Amino acid sequence: MTVEVAGMRAAPTAARRMAEAARRFLESLSSEQRAVAQFPFAGDERYVWNYTPVDREGLRLKEMTSEQRAAALALFDSGLSARGAQQAQQIIALEPILREAERLAGVVNNWHRDPERYSFSVFGEPGGAAPWGWRAGGHHIGVHFTVVRGELVAPTPLFFGTNPAEVRHGPETGLRILAAEEDLARALLGSLAPAQRAIAVVDPIAPGDILTKNYRQLELDLPPAGIRYAGLSGEQRERLVRLIRHYIDRSADDLAANAWERIERGGLESVTFAWAGPDERGKGHYYAVKGTTFLIEYDNTQNDANHIHSVWRDAANDWGEDLLAAHYAAAHGA
Repeated sequence: MTVEVAGMRAAPTAARRMAEAARRFLESLSSEQRAVAQFPFAGDERYVWNYTPVDREGLRLKEMTSEQRAAALALFDSGLSARGAQQAQQIIALEPILREAERLAGVVNNWHRDPERYSFSVFGEPGGAAPWGWRAGGHHIGVHFTVVRGELVAPTPLFFGTNPAEVRHGPETGLRILAAEEDLARALLGSLAPAQRAIAVVDPIAPGDILTKNYRQLELDLPPAGIRYAGLSGEQRERLVRLIRHYIDRSADDLAANAWERIERGGLESVTFAWAGPDERGKGHYYAVKGTTFLIEYDNTQNDANHIHSVWRDAANDWGEDLLAAHYAAAHGA
Protein backbone atom coordinates (compact mmCIF):
# COMPACT_ATOMS: atom_id res chain seq x y z
CA MET A 1 0.00 0.00 0.00
CA THR A 2 1.33 3.47 -0.91
CA VAL A 3 1.96 5.62 2.14
CA GLU A 4 1.14 9.31 1.84
CA VAL A 5 1.56 12.04 4.42
CA ALA A 6 0.87 15.76 3.94
CA GLY A 7 0.23 15.22 0.26
CA MET A 8 3.54 13.47 -0.37
CA ARG A 9 4.03 9.84 -1.33
CA ALA A 10 6.60 7.67 0.33
CA ALA A 11 9.98 7.14 -1.33
CA PRO A 12 11.35 4.21 0.67
CA THR A 13 14.07 3.33 -1.84
CA ALA A 14 15.51 6.86 -1.82
CA ALA A 15 15.21 7.07 1.98
CA ARG A 16 17.01 3.76 2.40
CA ARG A 17 19.69 4.75 -0.12
CA MET A 18 20.38 8.01 1.71
CA ALA A 19 20.40 6.33 5.12
CA GLU A 20 22.96 3.80 3.94
CA ALA A 21 25.15 6.55 2.43
CA ALA A 22 24.89 8.69 5.58
CA ARG A 23 25.76 5.76 7.83
CA ARG A 24 28.79 4.89 5.69
CA PHE A 25 29.92 8.49 5.86
CA LEU A 26 29.55 8.71 9.65
CA GLU A 27 31.16 5.32 10.21
CA SER A 28 34.21 6.44 8.22
CA LEU A 29 34.85 9.32 10.63
CA SER A 30 36.83 9.49 13.83
CA SER A 31 34.96 10.42 16.99
CA GLU A 32 36.37 13.97 16.74
CA GLN A 33 35.26 14.31 13.11
CA ARG A 34 31.86 12.89 13.87
CA ALA A 35 31.35 15.46 16.61
CA VAL A 36 31.84 18.16 13.94
CA ALA A 37 29.74 16.49 11.24
CA GLN A 38 26.72 15.28 13.22
CA PHE A 39 24.09 17.43 14.93
CA PRO A 40 20.87 16.71 16.79
CA PHE A 41 17.84 16.77 14.51
CA ALA A 42 16.10 19.24 16.81
CA GLY A 43 17.23 22.85 16.98
CA ASP A 44 17.98 25.62 14.51
CA GLU A 45 21.22 24.42 12.92
CA ARG A 46 19.35 22.28 10.39
CA TYR A 47 17.82 25.43 8.89
CA VAL A 48 21.07 27.36 8.52
CA TRP A 49 22.31 27.70 4.96
CA ASN A 50 24.14 30.13 2.71
CA TYR A 51 25.07 30.13 -0.94
CA THR A 52 27.69 32.87 -0.56
CA PRO A 53 31.32 32.30 0.51
CA VAL A 54 30.98 32.20 4.30
CA ASP A 55 32.19 29.72 6.89
CA ARG A 56 29.76 26.92 7.66
CA GLU A 57 29.25 24.34 10.35
CA GLY A 58 29.80 20.70 9.46
CA LEU A 59 32.86 18.74 8.36
CA ARG A 60 34.72 20.23 5.41
CA LEU A 61 36.18 18.15 2.60
CA LYS A 62 39.65 19.45 3.45
CA GLU A 63 39.32 17.87 6.90
CA MET A 64 38.64 14.41 5.42
CA THR A 65 40.79 11.62 4.05
CA SER A 66 40.29 10.62 0.41
CA GLU A 67 38.09 7.70 1.52
CA GLN A 68 35.99 9.97 3.73
CA ARG A 69 35.60 12.49 0.91
CA ALA A 70 34.34 9.73 -1.36
CA ALA A 71 31.81 8.75 1.31
CA ALA A 72 30.70 12.37 1.70
CA LEU A 73 30.30 12.93 -2.04
CA ALA A 74 28.35 9.65 -2.29
CA LEU A 75 25.59 11.49 -0.42
CA PHE A 76 25.03 13.48 -3.61
CA ASP A 77 24.53 10.23 -5.51
CA SER A 78 22.05 8.99 -2.92
CA GLY A 79 19.65 11.95 -3.05
CA LEU A 80 20.27 13.68 -6.36
CA SER A 81 19.76 12.46 -9.90
CA ALA A 82 22.82 11.51 -11.95
CA ARG A 83 22.68 14.97 -13.55
CA GLY A 84 22.17 16.70 -10.22
CA ALA A 85 25.09 14.90 -8.59
CA GLN A 86 27.33 15.69 -11.56
CA GLN A 87 26.34 19.36 -11.48
CA ALA A 88 27.04 19.55 -7.74
CA GLN A 89 30.55 18.21 -8.22
CA GLN A 90 31.12 20.47 -11.24
CA ILE A 91 30.10 23.50 -9.16
CA ILE A 92 32.63 22.52 -6.51
CA ALA A 93 35.28 22.13 -9.22
CA LEU A 94 34.60 25.72 -10.40
CA GLU A 95 36.36 27.19 -7.37
CA PRO A 96 39.93 27.08 -8.77
CA ILE A 97 38.60 28.33 -12.13
CA LEU A 98 36.99 31.29 -10.36
CA ARG A 99 40.19 31.86 -8.39
CA GLU A 100 42.20 32.06 -11.62
CA ALA A 101 39.59 34.31 -13.29
CA GLU A 102 39.75 36.71 -10.35
CA ARG A 103 43.56 36.67 -10.47
CA LEU A 104 43.55 37.55 -14.17
CA ALA A 105 41.04 40.35 -13.52
CA GLY A 106 43.07 41.73 -10.60
CA VAL A 107 40.26 41.09 -8.13
CA VAL A 108 41.41 41.11 -4.51
CA ASN A 109 39.40 38.58 -2.53
CA ASN A 110 39.96 37.69 1.11
CA TRP A 111 37.99 34.48 0.66
CA HIS A 112 40.17 31.66 -0.67
CA ARG A 113 38.40 29.90 -3.54
CA ASP A 114 38.90 26.31 -2.45
CA PRO A 115 37.05 23.20 -3.73
CA GLU A 116 37.70 21.55 -0.37
CA ARG A 117 35.82 24.25 1.53
CA TYR A 118 32.47 22.45 1.24
CA SER A 119 30.84 21.05 4.38
CA PHE A 120 28.72 17.98 5.03
CA SER A 121 26.40 17.51 8.00
CA VAL A 122 24.05 14.81 9.27
CA PHE A 123 21.15 15.59 11.60
CA GLY A 124 19.88 12.86 13.89
CA GLU A 125 20.52 9.17 13.27
CA PRO A 126 20.16 7.90 9.70
CA GLY A 127 17.58 5.16 9.23
CA GLY A 128 14.84 4.08 11.57
CA ALA A 129 11.55 5.80 12.25
CA ALA A 130 12.87 8.98 13.88
CA PRO A 131 13.26 12.01 11.59
CA TRP A 132 16.78 12.69 10.32
CA GLY A 133 18.42 14.65 7.53
CA TRP A 134 21.61 15.69 5.83
CA ARG A 135 23.04 18.86 4.35
CA ALA A 136 25.82 19.74 1.94
CA GLY A 137 26.81 23.38 1.72
CA GLY A 138 29.43 25.67 0.30
CA HIS A 139 29.83 28.43 -2.23
CA HIS A 140 26.87 27.98 -4.62
CA ILE A 141 25.76 24.65 -3.13
CA GLY A 142 22.78 24.33 -0.80
CA VAL A 143 21.51 20.74 -0.63
CA HIS A 144 19.07 19.69 2.11
CA PHE A 145 17.24 16.40 2.54
CA THR A 146 14.87 15.50 5.37
CA VAL A 147 13.59 11.96 5.99
CA VAL A 148 10.48 11.28 8.09
CA ARG A 149 9.16 7.87 9.19
CA GLY A 150 12.02 6.24 7.34
CA GLU A 151 10.33 6.61 3.94
CA LEU A 152 9.06 10.16 3.38
CA VAL A 153 11.63 12.52 1.87
CA ALA A 154 11.69 16.30 1.46
CA PRO A 155 14.42 17.45 -0.99
CA THR A 156 14.26 21.23 -0.56
CA PRO A 157 15.65 23.87 -0.40
CA LEU A 158 17.84 22.84 -3.33
CA PHE A 159 20.19 25.58 -4.52
CA PHE A 160 22.75 25.52 -7.33
CA GLY A 161 24.80 28.48 -8.50
CA THR A 162 27.75 29.04 -10.79
CA ASN A 163 30.45 31.68 -10.99
CA PRO A 164 31.42 31.91 -13.74
CA ALA A 165 28.17 30.90 -15.42
CA GLU A 166 30.23 30.45 -18.58
CA VAL A 167 33.94 29.74 -18.28
CA ARG A 168 35.89 32.18 -20.46
CA HIS A 169 39.50 31.23 -19.76
CA GLY A 170 41.58 28.07 -19.71
CA PRO A 171 40.93 24.48 -20.75
CA GLU A 172 37.27 24.57 -19.61
CA THR A 173 36.41 27.57 -21.80
CA GLY A 174 32.78 27.40 -22.89
CA LEU A 175 31.63 25.25 -19.95
CA ARG A 176 28.11 26.24 -18.80
CA ILE A 177 27.12 23.97 -15.91
CA LEU A 178 23.65 25.52 -15.56
CA ALA A 179 23.09 26.14 -19.27
CA ALA A 180 19.59 24.64 -19.36
CA GLU A 181 18.45 26.80 -16.45
CA GLU A 182 18.99 29.82 -18.70
CA ASP A 183 18.21 28.31 -22.11
CA LEU A 184 14.88 26.70 -21.23
CA ALA A 185 13.59 29.96 -19.76
CA ARG A 186 14.81 31.94 -22.77
CA ALA A 187 13.06 29.52 -25.10
CA LEU A 188 9.80 30.08 -23.25
CA LEU A 189 10.26 33.85 -23.25
CA GLY A 190 11.08 33.85 -26.95
CA SER A 191 7.91 31.92 -27.76
CA LEU A 192 5.61 34.53 -26.23
CA ALA A 193 3.51 36.85 -28.36
CA PRO A 194 3.85 40.60 -27.67
CA ALA A 195 0.70 40.68 -25.54
CA GLN A 196 1.95 37.72 -23.50
CA ARG A 197 5.41 39.26 -23.07
CA ALA A 198 3.81 42.41 -21.76
CA ILE A 199 2.45 40.32 -18.88
CA ALA A 200 5.45 38.04 -18.38
CA VAL A 201 8.15 40.73 -18.37
CA VAL A 202 7.54 42.45 -15.07
CA ASP A 203 10.52 44.81 -14.98
CA PRO A 204 13.07 46.05 -17.52
CA ILE A 205 15.78 45.74 -14.87
CA ALA A 206 16.58 42.47 -13.08
CA PRO A 207 17.05 42.42 -9.31
CA GLY A 208 20.59 41.93 -8.05
CA ASP A 209 19.88 38.48 -6.60
CA ILE A 210 17.10 35.99 -6.02
CA LEU A 211 14.53 37.77 -3.88
CA THR A 212 14.01 34.98 -1.36
CA LYS A 213 17.78 34.74 -0.69
CA ASN A 214 18.47 32.16 2.04
CA TYR A 215 15.49 33.04 4.20
CA ARG A 216 14.27 30.19 6.37
CA GLN A 217 10.62 31.01 5.76
CA LEU A 218 9.67 31.10 2.11
CA GLU A 219 7.46 34.07 1.24
CA LEU A 220 5.77 33.26 -2.07
CA ASP A 221 4.62 36.86 -2.41
CA LEU A 222 8.19 38.16 -2.71
CA PRO A 223 8.85 37.05 -6.32
CA PRO A 224 6.66 38.56 -9.07
CA ALA A 225 3.85 36.57 -10.69
CA GLY A 226 3.98 37.32 -14.42
CA ILE A 227 1.94 35.29 -16.91
CA ARG A 228 -0.18 32.35 -15.84
CA TYR A 229 0.02 28.85 -17.27
CA ALA A 230 -3.62 29.31 -18.25
CA GLY A 231 -2.58 32.20 -20.51
CA LEU A 232 -0.10 30.12 -22.50
CA SER A 233 -0.60 28.07 -25.65
CA GLY A 234 -0.10 24.32 -25.69
CA GLU A 235 3.53 24.48 -26.84
CA GLN A 236 4.29 27.27 -24.41
CA ARG A 237 2.81 25.25 -21.59
CA GLU A 238 5.08 22.36 -22.54
CA ARG A 239 8.07 24.70 -22.39
CA LEU A 240 7.07 25.87 -18.91
CA VAL A 241 6.62 22.28 -17.74
CA ARG A 242 10.07 21.37 -19.10
CA LEU A 243 11.57 24.25 -17.14
CA ILE A 244 9.88 23.19 -13.90
CA ARG A 245 10.80 19.57 -14.33
CA HIS A 246 14.41 20.47 -15.06
CA TYR A 247 14.65 21.91 -11.55
CA ILE A 248 12.91 19.12 -9.71
CA ASP A 249 14.89 16.58 -11.74
CA ARG A 250 17.93 17.72 -9.82
CA SER A 251 16.65 15.27 -7.21
CA ALA A 252 16.55 11.50 -7.61
CA ASP A 253 13.93 10.08 -9.98
CA ASP A 254 11.49 8.86 -7.35
CA LEU A 255 11.73 12.13 -5.43
CA ALA A 256 11.25 14.16 -8.60
CA ALA A 257 8.17 12.08 -9.50
CA ASN A 258 6.69 12.78 -6.08
CA ALA A 259 7.48 16.48 -6.37
CA TRP A 260 5.86 16.73 -9.79
CA GLU A 261 2.73 14.97 -8.53
CA ARG A 262 2.58 17.46 -5.66
CA ILE A 263 2.91 20.38 -8.08
CA GLU A 264 0.20 18.99 -10.36
CA ARG A 265 -2.08 18.50 -7.41
CA GLY A 266 -1.56 22.14 -6.45
CA GLY A 267 -2.88 23.09 -9.89
CA LEU A 268 -0.88 23.98 -12.99
CA GLU A 269 -3.45 26.55 -14.11
CA SER A 270 -2.28 28.97 -11.43
CA VAL A 271 1.47 28.51 -12.05
CA THR A 272 3.12 31.73 -13.24
CA PHE A 273 6.28 32.68 -15.13
CA ALA A 274 7.86 36.11 -14.67
CA TRP A 275 10.95 37.58 -16.32
CA ALA A 276 12.88 40.73 -15.40
CA GLY A 277 15.60 42.41 -17.40
CA PRO A 278 16.30 42.47 -21.15
CA ASP A 279 16.13 39.30 -23.21
CA GLU A 280 19.52 39.95 -24.82
CA ARG A 281 22.12 37.35 -23.90
CA GLY A 282 24.91 38.69 -21.75
CA LYS A 283 22.63 41.19 -20.00
CA GLY A 284 21.47 40.83 -16.42
CA HIS A 285 18.26 38.82 -16.19
CA TYR A 286 15.99 37.10 -13.67
CA TYR A 287 12.98 34.83 -13.68
CA ALA A 288 10.61 33.21 -11.22
CA VAL A 289 8.21 30.29 -11.63
CA LYS A 290 5.77 29.77 -8.83
CA GLY A 291 2.62 27.89 -7.98
CA THR A 292 0.53 27.39 -4.89
CA THR A 293 3.10 25.00 -3.39
CA PHE A 294 6.50 25.74 -4.91
CA LEU A 295 8.94 28.35 -6.17
CA ILE A 296 11.75 28.32 -8.71
CA GLU A 297 13.89 31.43 -8.71
CA TYR A 298 16.87 32.31 -10.93
CA ASP A 299 19.11 35.35 -11.19
CA ASN A 300 22.10 36.13 -13.41
CA THR A 301 23.16 39.73 -12.90
CA GLN A 302 26.43 39.76 -10.97
CA ASN A 303 29.91 39.78 -12.53
CA ASP A 304 28.61 41.28 -15.77
CA ALA A 305 25.75 38.76 -15.94
CA ASN A 306 28.06 35.76 -15.69
CA HIS A 307 27.06 34.53 -12.23
CA ILE A 308 23.96 32.37 -11.68
CA HIS A 309 21.93 31.78 -8.53
CA SER A 310 19.04 29.31 -8.84
CA VAL A 311 16.85 27.56 -6.31
CA TRP A 312 13.87 25.22 -6.01
CA ARG A 313 11.81 25.55 -2.85
CA ASP A 314 8.59 24.15 -1.41
CA ALA A 315 6.32 26.68 0.25
CA ALA A 316 5.18 24.36 3.04
CA ASN A 317 7.65 21.49 2.98
CA ASP A 318 11.16 22.98 2.96
CA TRP A 319 13.15 20.93 5.48
CA GLY A 320 10.18 18.55 5.63
CA GLU A 321 8.03 20.93 7.66
CA ASP A 322 4.72 19.57 6.35
CA LEU A 323 5.87 16.00 6.86
CA LEU A 324 7.13 16.72 10.35
CA ALA A 325 3.92 18.48 11.36
CA ALA A 326 1.88 15.48 10.23
CA HIS A 327 4.32 13.09 11.89
CA TYR A 328 4.24 14.87 15.25
CA ALA A 329 0.46 15.27 15.12
CA ALA A 330 0.07 11.54 14.54
CA ALA A 331 2.47 10.74 17.37
CA HIS A 332 0.65 13.11 19.72
CA GLY A 333 -2.67 11.53 18.88
CA ALA A 334 -1.44 7.97 19.29
